[in-house]
Amino acid sequence: MSSLQQVVGFAELAKQMQKRSAKKGFDFTLMVVGESGLGKSTMVSSLFLRDLYNDRIIPHASERIEKTVEISTSTVDIEENGVRLRLTVVDTPGFGDALDNEDCWSPIIDYVDRQYEAYLRDESGLNRRNIMDNRIHCCLYFVSPSGHGLRPLDIEVMKKLDDKVNIIPVIGKADMLTKHELLKLKKKVLGEIRENGIKIYQGGETDEEENHELKSCTPFGVVSSNQVLEVGGKKIRGRLYPWGVVEVENPKHSEFPQLRNVLMRTHMQDLKEMTIGTHYENYRSSRLAKTGRGFSEPPVSPGATSQQQDDVASKLAEKEQELERMRQMMAMMKQQMQMQGGGAANV
Repeated sequence: MSSLQQVVGFAELAKQMQKRSAKKGFDFTLMVVGESGLGKSTMVSSLFLRDLYNDRIIPHASERIEKTVEISTSTVDIEENGVRLRLTVVDTPGFGDALDNEDCWSPIIDYVDRQYEAYLRDESGLNRRNIMDNRIHCCLYFVSPSGHGLRPLDIEVMKKLDDKVNIIPVIGKADMLTKHELLKLKKKVLGEIRENGIKIYQGGETDEEENHELKSCTPFGVVSSNQVLEVGGKKIRGRLYPWGVVEVENPKHSEFPQLRNVLMRTHMQDLKEMTIGTHYENYRSSRLAKTGRGFSEPPVSPGATSQQQDDVASKLAEKEQELERMRQMMAMMKQQMQMQGGGAANV
């Protein structure tokens, strides 16, 4: 007598989830931080093969002296082989450009916290079906190739960001350096990161070989270009110099391909999970511990009038009452289901 086939069918669950995810699409938010002139905009455009900065106005040097840090966001929908990606790039023009850079990181920190606060507020609300997730999943921090390592400003900003976002350090315009100079600068930057206790992204629950590529290349020495050149009858993206061509896609010339692999092919989901499970949970726990409530309190400015404070308190009370009513309804439904289940069993 032949044995029965021991297959239930839940092995197809992975395919179901894959189809649903592909249909729904994915979202990814990338922040780029660094002083002007390091090729941040060019690198982002090269990464996603999209010009996200075609309407940007570049300020003159005289304007940068008094320029404050701005936060600019660009969102674009990309589709590849039937998979849709909603990409948001958060840029920080003006960072590190002024003569006095004291506290220039505040707009960046405030923006990151606002995205966490907005998500926490939506997550604690009654309508949770269509929450817009703008939390920062990765921060590319650009280091100057012409310096001698990290500046005091770099160290200060990275220390303030490392418990809020996944930081990946990048050396921009690496073609300014010889291979020996680049290797020396990489060791210097990594040493200063360790000395100052800065936590950078080192990979998570991904393949060990993929994590090795990430760790061995950090900080990534990248060369970017949107210029298409013809070399040897083949079209490439690169930078043309009197002595030759630097190919963006050539791993011998630039670590741009490795950085793209980390962001797009091997670690994108892990970056998102690290943001959700570690950075956001830390913010959420800290925020709720301060408020002592199961949801985020609307912020009250120090100069708010007593009437405004009363309005906020009234809204909080209404939310608490609504949540309590929902808990009671859930308890009643659970009790009814148990009674129905018990009656069916007796029959």
